[in-house]
Amino acid sequence: MSNSRAMTYALPPLNALRAFEAAARHLSFKLAAHELHVTPAAVGQQVKALEARLGVQLFERLHKQLILTAAGQAYLPGVSEGFRHIADATAQLKPAGAVLLQLGVHGSFDLRRLKLAEFRSAHLEIGLQVLQPAGLHELAEGKVDLLIARGLGHHPGHRCDRVNEGSGLGDWLIVPEGTADCPEVVSFREWLRAAQAENPLANHRPRLVG
Repeated sequence: MSNSRAMTYALPPLNALRAFEAAARHLSFKLAAHELHVTPAAVGQQVKALEARLGVQLFERLHKQLILTAAGQAYLPGVSEGFRHIADATAQLKPAGAVLLQLGVHGSFDLRRLKLAEFRSAHLEIGLQVLQPAGLHELAEGKVDLLIARGLGHHPGHRCDRVNEGSGLGDWLIVPEGTADCPEVVSFREWLRAAQAENPLANHRPRLVG
């Protein structure tokens, strides 16, 4: 059929495309897995399934080194551009009135530290919703827009700002780099920084780490 409007898009599974695109950018299953918050084996399986679906080999696997084949090099720009189009279209779908902001928080974090009622009163243009407990999986799946996580704060493809002072293990505000400078995210980051500065004892309270 020549009428493209009548056609159904023949698309491979989107998770497999995400795995390929990330692995192709990093030329590493390990770094792609870190970015997508899954295991390297899961990325490898997704890519293998995609290669089987397409009937072409996308990577050469040589002594733990990953190299794009000619087919992989030809496929990558279109896939990356497709994801950019989807991200841009999604970003433009801002609802009328308040901008919805989904915040994920790890289970042991004391929500009183965030002064959420005061934030909502001061930022009527932002509809802030909180999911607790939430972790890196929820951030990777798009269930939350930003995340307060417990850890060391190193996540490729994300901006990580420490919530409490000190070094080593701590609470971090983690946001994908693509949305780290959105006005609503910047507003919350600045609010969080100010809230912690007003309550420094919360930063140094002993915590049990399981």
